[in-house]
Amino acid sequence: MPKSVAIIGSGFSSLSAACYLAKAGFKVQVFEKNDSIGGRARQYKAEGFTFDMGPSWYWMPDVFERFFADFNHQVSDFYQLDKLNPAYSVYFGENDKIDIEDSLDKIFKVFEAEENHSARKLKKFMDEALDNYNIAIKDLVYKPGVSPMELVTWKTAKRVNQFFGNISDDVDKDFKNERLRQILKFPVLFLGAKPSDTPSFYNFMNHADFGLGTWHPKGGMYQVVAAMEKLAKSLGVAFQTKANIEKIEVKNGKAVGLVCNGKTVQADIILSGADYHHTETLLDEHHRQYSEKYWKKKTFAPSSLLFYLGIDKKLTKVNHHNLFFDVDFEQHAEEIYSDPKWPTEPLFYANFTSLSDPSTAPKGCENAFFLVPIAPGLEDTEALREQYFDIVISRFEKLTGESIKNNIIFKRTFCVDDFKKDYNSYGGNAYGMANTLLQTAFLRPKLKSKKVDNLFFTGQLTVPGPGVPPALISGKLVSELIEKN
Repeated sequence: MPKSVAIIGSGFSSLSAACYLAKAGFKVQVFEKNDSIGGRARQYKAEGFTFDMGPSWYWMPDVFERFFADFNHQVSDFYQLDKLNPAYSVYFGENDKIDIEDSLDKIFKVFEAEENHSARKLKKFMDEALDNYNIAIKDLVYKPGVSPMELVTWKTAKRVNQFFGNISDDVDKDFKNERLRQILKFPVLFLGAKPSDTPSFYNFMNHADFGLGTWHPKGGMYQVVAAMEKLAKSLGVAFQTKANIEKIEVKNGKAVGLVCNGKTVQADIILSGADYHHTETLLDEHHRQYSEKYWKKKTFAPSSLLFYLGIDKKLTKVNHHNLFFDVDFEQHAEEIYSDPKWPTEPLFYANFTSLSDPSTAPKGCENAFFLVPIAPGLEDTEALREQYFDIVISRFEKLTGESIKNNIIFKRTFCVDDFKKDYNSYGGNAYGMANTLLQTAFLRPKLKSKKVDNLFFTGQLTVPGPGVPPALISGKLVSELIEKN
């Protein structure tokens, strides 16, 4: 009789693990506390508008292809993928922006126009980023974080200095133009840490950006969730929504089941893709690996203030993805990581998927997603949300020349308290635990519990780290560990 696996949560890492475990012959059931699957990548529909509630950047398409190839499929079997051009726009002032286009050759010209000889420097920088990407994806990221020896190969040995330098210093050394510096430092924000705290090796994220490009699944990022759900169900995975897990049952040092909505569900193996800290609170204290003191010392990725807006007009002066770097980049970073507070002058991001995918908004309208990165754990009130809404919309209108405030016909906000309530997120963080030097690979919380047999973890607080592609990889890694054990 096949062994049973109960999976807590239905985000990307859980869906990935569910597929791999079902393929390996396990009987898999997924329990999701919310009324739809996808975790932070849920979809929200209202008044004809369709919103991706969380992830909105489709980077590293090779990781998605590799996932579906493991099941003898390809991405195109499930959803249509379009490469965006421009990939995104970066605003530095009123009607002052740089468009990052869809090929390195075009990007070289953009850099050269900003700073003499920067194209040559960027070529060297990107060659190194490509080499590091190949090492990361082939030699490091698909390792389970069990031992420091996983990091030791002849390729990584030659780059040991890159684990002690940082992205910020590297970029500042080669590029003098502050606008170009900010563009090059932007991708590592996906790793959840300041560029000055991110090892140089992680410049492979610049290859993910400039080298591989930015893509859009037609219908939105939720199409990836729907594809993985369809694949999982074809492999025999069962899903239960509105399934709140109240306790992990342990007998004789082994996980034996879950208490879900007051009822006990037995299982041979428990795997949690939910928040790692929250999952351990479902155990008696002596079964927990990590203390409250441990979690408080860790560097967490930011939380976010999000606005989902429906606009009753078409926009012509913005692109699908837009970054607003017209204020002090370093100050905002300090107010997230070093001196946590609501930002004095917030950087922000906006996307309008309906510009490239009209199916996500009613005819003649646009859907808008605004994001302000903030420190986790901040006070969250309606008054603060409205204060920053006014700041962001006013700056957006001034910088782009687009008038939208009087055209908003739908609005929903989401912030720290919602991340806690909907996802049991530690401190209301949005992206998990940052990938700093001391929070990389084997130094992250483990995939397998050291105190409870048959209890495993996956997701952005464990290996390999934050982001959608790493979540797919995390599910694969933990499934392999479960099979091995």
